[in-house]
Amino acid sequence: MNATGFALPAILLYLLTTLALVMRLGGCGSRLCASRKLVLLPGIGAVVLHALALYPVLVTEQGINLGFFNAASLVALLTATLLLLTAAWQPVEWLGIPLLPVAATTLGLAVLYPGRHPVNPSSWQLDVHILFSVLAYSLFVLAAGQAILLAIQEHYLHNRKPGGFIRALPPLQVMEQLLFQMIGVGFALLSLALLSGFFFLEDIFAQHLVHKTLLSIAGWVIFGVLLWGRWRFGWRGRTAIRWTLSGFALLALAYFGSKLVLELILGGGA
Repeated sequence: MNATGFALPAILLYLLTTLALVMRLGGCGSRLCASRKLVLLPGIGAVVLHALALYPVLVTEQGINLGFFNAASLVALLTATLLLLTAAWQPVEWLGIPLLPVAATTLGLAVLYPGRHPVNPSSWQLDVHILFSVLAYSLFVLAAGQAILLAIQEHYLHNRKPGGFIRALPPLQVMEQLLFQMIGVGFALLSLALLSGFFFLEDIFAQHLVHKTLLSIAGWVIFGVLLWGRWRFGWRGRTAIRWTLSGFALLALAYFGSKLVLELILGGGA
């Protein structure tokens, strides 16, 4: 079966899981909606099929094909996988409502427009660096989604309007704990990504990489300061939300900013 044969059912399962989550959030009365694990079950099939569809366009004989849509789809795949794994024991399933359709969209784009930007030559050192980098970014995608959800929840609660879907969310304290757990693990992975880059890549400050390196270090500093502020001063609420989204914005520019400009706008090589 080719990539499209795996991609189409994966996209349908992503959308089915999203619909089930929306129904559960809206207070669906059936026993199916009441079970978080049953609601998320189609998502497991989706990520498996997503991986099978992405592999042949991502891994080529010339190296790892990290074109813009391939890279975005890889991040979306890992984000969805981490979300489903975490949702098995933590109440984070609501992040699937915005994130799973994004995963479906990026998969479709990666299959339709795989691009031709292989990392050549490939090596285990480079593969380790890429793995840590993509895992870190995927966790920060979850953290950014959690921060936005926390901001919405705070807004409604402060305006004394705790109705609607806000009632289905965990308490603010639990939401903040989940946010900092994501940031803590993401910070550790980002640290490993930067360290592996310094040790394994000879040209990490080369002209075509310097902006990615500096923006990644800046994001690392922001998340480090946020974790320190949480430990030392108990930072929470809007302070935590602002710092989280600022750090994520820097990492988004580092990971995808140049690819967006060079590959999609200018049509050049990354």
